[in-house]
Amino acid sequence: MDAFENTVQRLREAFSSGRTRPAAFRVAQLEGLGRFLRENKQQLQDALAQDLQKSAFESEVSEIAISQSEVDLALRNLRAWMKDQKVPKNLATQLDSAFIRKEPFGLVLIIAPWNYPLNLILVPLVGAIAAGNCVMLKPSEISKSIEKILAQVLPRYLDQSCFAVALGGPEETTRLLEHRFDYIFFTGSPRVGKIVMAAAAKHLTPVTLELGGKNPCYVDDNCDPQTVANRLAWFRYFNTGQTCVAPDYVLCSQEMQERLVPALQNAITRFYGDDPRSSPNLGRIISQKHFKRLQGLLRCGRVVIGGQSEENNLYIAPTVLVDVQETEPVMQEEVFGPILPLMTVRSLDEAIDFINHREKPLALYAFSNNSQVVKQVLARTSSGGFCGNDGFMHLTLASLPFGGVGTSGMGSYHGKFSFDTFSHHRACLLRSPGMEKINDFRYPPYSPRNLRVLLMAMEERSCSCTLL
Repeated sequence: MDAFENTVQRLREAFSSGRTRPAAFRVAQLEGLGRFLRENKQQLQDALAQDLQKSAFESEVSEIAISQSEVDLALRNLRAWMKDQKVPKNLATQLDSAFIRKEPFGLVLIIAPWNYPLNLILVPLVGAIAAGNCVMLKPSEISKSIEKILAQVLPRYLDQSCFAVALGGPEETTRLLEHRFDYIFFTGSPRVGKIVMAAAAKHLTPVTLELGGKNPCYVDDNCDPQTVANRLAWFRYFNTGQTCVAPDYVLCSQEMQERLVPALQNAITRFYGDDPRSSPNLGRIISQKHFKRLQGLLRCGRVVIGGQSEENNLYIAPTVLVDVQETEPVMQEEVFGPILPLMTVRSLDEAIDFINHREKPLALYAFSNNSQVVKQVLARTSSGGFCGNDGFMHLTLASLPFGGVGTSGMGSYHGKFSFDTFSHHRACLLRSPGMEKINDFRYPPYSPRNLRVLLMAMEERSCSCTLL
């Protein structure tokens, strides 16, 4: 028998019972999730250090605090989010009640990656709980220490009749995807995203796909190179570059490149010291497989900063490449590591053309002291998110949706957007069973006069003559 069959059936029966729908139940589960984060903080930090050698600072900022913040936001706003949303009415429906009801989809599957193994499973979980769903969680088998905590510790804080954790690798995930879910939320590569979407299509299951891609960063000549370098280096080498929204490559003029390289060297030395290998602030590559891939990318272009690697320590130094050709592997695949290629362009127009001739990225960055340059890049390109004069700080705002476009993904979440993602927005109209006389003009036998009256009554316009 399929190892997941009983669990899927149990979760589906729990949802059918209506257990997850009351606000009080949702609040209790969110509070449990908050306690899990607070009471196991040190254990979670230790696990992140074991998996990625992630510093306590980066673990707190990008994993624990952001997850706790989402829990707190949902608890503060849950009842407001759950309220029926009244909508404008036309003349024909003035005596009726018209509203949108946010209903849970049912049984949700959340598949998370290894690079932010806590954040990228708990933040969507907050939205799924808040919306009233039952949830099957599938953490990454590659981040083994976090996977173990999620499997053994997290269930103690949630109602186990409504939430479960599935373990295993690609083979188990493939079997899991054969089951019918009511919604699938996947974070990972575009290649696997296609597999997930194909599996979902067999059951006509809606999906959110949070994918990746090559995120461009345009640096204008009118910039302070050290300011740009500080911000670029922090965002590129944060989590050892294993971040889906990290700047993946830089487009700048030859003159700016000559100013930017020494500034990047200054920033890297300031952040990680003369020997980054011994820095407690720089993590490691997740696995041998990913290390080998990144080592291959070091052969692209010309190394001007870093380039050192140690296989037995899964260490790759913060690296900058120049003289990179767009046909080389480092410009053909998402880097997902501490390597930053610089490519030269002759103008802003050339940079924008370069960006637009490629797949739409998950994030796009532009640096310039001239706000008009930043606004041009924003206006003439498309991406999941955009940030001017900084890195991925837009992710810190729960008031902004986070998601991709095109091959970088579909759908979005964070804050109320998570609640909306995991809610079916049901269109509702409630009419009185009486007053049948006023409906006569819509019934046969039809006439030109009745048609004019009906069309006028159905016009989409604000009506000040509200009767109810």
